[in-house]
Amino acid sequence: MRTNLLKLFVFTIILFSLSSTGFSAEVPPGKEEFVVVLDAGHGGKDPGNMGNGFKEKDIALSIILKIGKALEKYDGVKVVYTRKTDVFVELFERGRIANEANADLFVSVHCNSHNSQASGTETFVLGLNRNETNFEVAKKENSVIYLEENYEVKYEGYDPNSPESFIGLTIMQEEYLDQSILLADMVQKEFTNDLKRKNRGVKQMGLIVLHQTYMPSVLVETGFLTNNQEGPYLNSNRGQEDMARAITAAIIEYSHTINLNLLESIAKSHPLSNNETAHKPTSQIYEDVLFRIQLAAGSKKIDPKPYNFKGLNNVDRAKEGKLYKYYYGETSDYLKIQQLHQDAIKKGYSTSYIVAFKDDQKITVNDALKSKLK
Repeated sequence: MRTNLLKLFVFTIILFSLSSTGFSAEVPPGKEEFVVVLDAGHGGKDPGNMGNGFKEKDIALSIILKIGKALEKYDGVKVVYTRKTDVFVELFERGRIANEANADLFVSVHCNSHNSQASGTETFVLGLNRNETNFEVAKKENSVIYLEENYEVKYEGYDPNSPESFIGLTIMQEEYLDQSILLADMVQKEFTNDLKRKNRGVKQMGLIVLHQTYMPSVLVETGFLTNNQEGPYLNSNRGQEDMARAITAAIIEYSHTINLNLLESIAKSHPLSNNETAHKPTSQIYEDVLFRIQLAAGSKKIDPKPYNFKGLNNVDRAKEGKLYKYYYGETSDYLKIQQLHQDAIKKGYSTSYIVAFKDDQKITVNDALKSKLK
């Protein structure tokens, strides 16, 4: 078993190295659609948990279909489903669907269970299990591989019951960790502020379904079917509508914060008139705010020289937690940072995005744009 685990760990490192040229998994330049892959947990021969007699697979599918219906009303947003009916989809296949769609987001919806009256919502991103409780949740969600054919070949060396198996799972997605956490936090805030649900927080966990994707990814536990109040609520149309509305709102807020291609495509479809062009501002400077372009993040410490970043000058490195972040440019002018973002995209950093700082603390771009203009 130790030999197989070592092989898995080394193989994962090799894959990460191959996929991280420039430290970002690139998508085709000029991409205008914001692609969201929606994943209803379980399905078919895998019912998920059956707390209070409710079926997790049916509730997750209903919420996903409602989210998709809402998102499809937005121009520039494309929705892809891993399943739209009651069928069994392997974890490996769910990731493949997302990767082939060149998705900007992967959102998996589930329902929780416990041997107590535990309650509340929690959203997971890929990471090492911080405690025994998270490990138990990971074992439960990952054990579905035993229902897949040839799982020994697909997941060679992986054992859902072994903490060591989770080490390799965290490497491939660490460059997307910040974005995944941002979305997860937005989901939890919608649940807490809009729906007044108990907030169990954003957590890291070694989940195979998130490991298979090469984009920001989250797994949302919408509540506990085993809880005598939450179970019936989640099984009701009202509860499913509420959950779908909250998750949809978080996805749209995230898209406005991170993916400026959506805004740029809208601008292209509504060109300025000559009169508007004449009055178009040449700068948009915000007091006490610094905008930067995050090119990449990873555990590798790289010299921020132009030859390491496709010829881009003014690249800085910052250590944040266990990761090194690589930033391009620095300005309080929002129009200028948009131009620099286009420069980065043209150089091949199509998954780069604008970040904002105030008083040396990172804030969302939306919050930055609420600051006072000079």
